[in-house]
Amino acid sequence: MTIEPPTVATGRHMSNQKPLVAIEPDRLQAIQQAYMEKLAGLLASNDQAVSLAKSDRRFSSDSWLSSGPFATMAAMYVLNSQTLMDMAKSVQADAKTHQALEFMVQQWVDFASPANFLATNPEAQQKLIDTKGESLKNGIDNLLGDLAKGRITQSDETVFEIGKNLATSKGSVVYQNELFQLIQYSPLTDKVGSRPILLVPPAINKFYIMDLQPESSLVRFMVEQGHTVFLVSWRNVLDPESKLTWDDYIEDGIIQAISVVTDICQVPDINTLGFCVGGTMLVSALAVLAARGDTSVHSLTLMTTLLDFTNTGVLDVFINEQHVSMREATLGQGGVLPGKELAATFSALRPNDLIWNYVVKNYLKGEAPPAFDILYWNADSTNLPGPFFAWYLRNMYLENNLVKKNRLKICGEKIDLGLLGDLPVYAFGAVEDHIVPWDSAWQSATHLGKNVRYVLGASGHIAGSINPASKNKRCYWTASKLNTSAEKWRESAKEQPGSWWNDWAKWAAGHKGTAKAAPKREGSGTQYKPIEPAPGSYVKVRAV
Repeated sequence: MTIEPPTVATGRHMSNQKPLVAIEPDRLQAIQQAYMEKLAGLLASNDQAVSLAKSDRRFSSDSWLSSGPFATMAAMYVLNSQTLMDMAKSVQADAKTHQALEFMVQQWVDFASPANFLATNPEAQQKLIDTKGESLKNGIDNLLGDLAKGRITQSDETVFEIGKNLATSKGSVVYQNELFQLIQYSPLTDKVGSRPILLVPPAINKFYIMDLQPESSLVRFMVEQGHTVFLVSWRNVLDPESKLTWDDYIEDGIIQAISVVTDICQVPDINTLGFCVGGTMLVSALAVLAARGDTSVHSLTLMTTLLDFTNTGVLDVFINEQHVSMREATLGQGGVLPGKELAATFSALRPNDLIWNYVVKNYLKGEAPPAFDILYWNADSTNLPGPFFAWYLRNMYLENNLVKKNRLKICGEKIDLGLLGDLPVYAFGAVEDHIVPWDSAWQSATHLGKNVRYVLGASGHIAGSINPASKNKRCYWTASKLNTSAEKWRESAKEQPGSWWNDWAKWAAGHKGTAKAAPKREGSGTQYKPIEPAPGSYVKVRAV
């Protein structure tokens, strides 16, 4: 079946058929007039061409600006790009069509940059001359290597090794099953709080984004604050016919992990933290426990987490009934979603930074990418079970069922987030997050009662979340209450310098229980003996 793209109309149709999308004639005329005026200016003056080209960092070097033809070409591209995006933004259509149209136009605009082609990139041409063709040879080698891997190389992958210079926090795996390994980290203080904390990372990524280098490790920071820290390390799914479901990950994953932590520490309740999809999964588990009358969780921290999927930002362009039905037909009864496919989707959300930047450097210029721990992690993708993924798409992204009372049944229990209303909650959003829009993170937090502290951090999904307190960079915003809308919350919020981790540490200190001597070893008794040192073996399994 062929899917026709939306029809874009100028408002001057000869037929009586109503177009799917349209631009008002007056608005279109204004865009055209502005285009012609700017075009005349840059053709008449090299200075105007240089000024317009410089506005895009891809063309800011002397190689572009010192040559009239290249400067004019870059300026023409910038002008054409701006005009196309103005037209896309001016289209009259429903919100979803409008968003899809803007996304597709932006993809084309980013692809069509003259910087992306050897014939129109003076920097790459000069390097070709300077190296007597060596840069082209290296670029071809890089391209062939990436074609063999099935992905673009974003970092020098020879530098890093999990357990050696990534995920180096000391600890032990104290439990494992088909789905996950449970890591308990070694204390760094003489005294610890009596109530431990369990960290639940997303199943779609490796956990070590929370434990990169010692100076940027959220795990280490928490241990230094006197918390006894446990972490779920999800297993990479390699079975091509996997039948694992959302319920399996909740019951045999998170709920089982909570049970093991309470057993090891001999406590009635624990603190919990969920990151991104890990937060969605964690709240699902807590709602199941609440329906069962289980009170083994004392507090909840959410980092860039969606519970309310009303506004999912640019990801919404991938979600519709047709796409979800296709995923259910192909994966819903068994199968695996390759991690490479997920990684490619996320890269498409920021194509200039995560695709074309590397096309230019790696292939056109023949450069080797530098070592960068976050980008190494970003490329270390994780496969997902097909039934898990298909259920998640329909019930979260498409139908937004998690926030609808009793609409969902998970692990045999009807889900009502209202049962979590007495739980102390700390929710974090990032102001530039393109995966979990900050106002959607705020909206999600409002479904968890009144005992919620919402904090907004600078930067995006990863850089905003992993903002080490030791570096004291960026800023965050706090307010005394949730308020009635995200906009009103933002208006009342006060900017604070440094990392939001410090604010979380103050909040979490009130929930970690009474001080006691730090445990001398990980695990407990004969049932939970250390299996292997952290970071364990599951995290080292690569997606294929």
